[in-house]
Amino acid sequence: MSLPTALEELVEALRCLPGVGPKSAQRMAYHLLQRDQKGALRLARALGQAVEVLRHCSRCNAFSESEVCERCASPRRDASLLCVVEMPADLNMMEQTHAFNGMYFVLMGHLSPLDGIGPKELHLERLLARAGDGTVGEVILATNFTNEGEATAHYLGEMLRARGLKVSRIARGLPVGGEIEHTDAGTIAQALIERRVL
Repeated sequence: MSLPTALEELVEALRCLPGVGPKSAQRMAYHLLQRDQKGALRLARALGQAVEVLRHCSRCNAFSESEVCERCASPRRDASLLCVVEMPADLNMMEQTHAFNGMYFVLMGHLSPLDGIGPKELHLERLLARAGDGTVGEVILATNFTNEGEATAHYLGEMLRARGLKVSRIARGLPVGGEIEHTDAGTIAQALIERRVL
């Protein structure tokens, strides 16, 4: 017996979420319809509103309700520092540290030739225009330490240095509160390579 059309459509719509397969989507759909109809309506309204009003900030490429987001419009931030991150979630984590007061540029992904994502798909011309605006003195590459993130950082570093910009990469090593015996060999090796003088 097949599902009612509206339920089938809801299950298929939920499958667009990352990590949600057919069974998870079906469980979510049943939960929303049977146990939390108010939550389902709230979710539908919030999603519709977000799609309608959110856009990309013209300066940092993060999501914003206005042409230029509050962060980019703030005179209290250091416009000479530009930190490049992969996703808005990475920007949020950087902000939670309270260790960086510069500006950002969000790539909305990383280079991944196997997935068909090259420089054109990341709209790197926008990053070049932002970094080369005459205000930016240093570009800090804060892409993830995955193969794709490393390849993206290398590509961006070469591209930005070729335009005469100072480029740095965030360091990596042992986590705060971490113990050496419980850390993988690659992380320890990188921490040794990137050690600093006290």
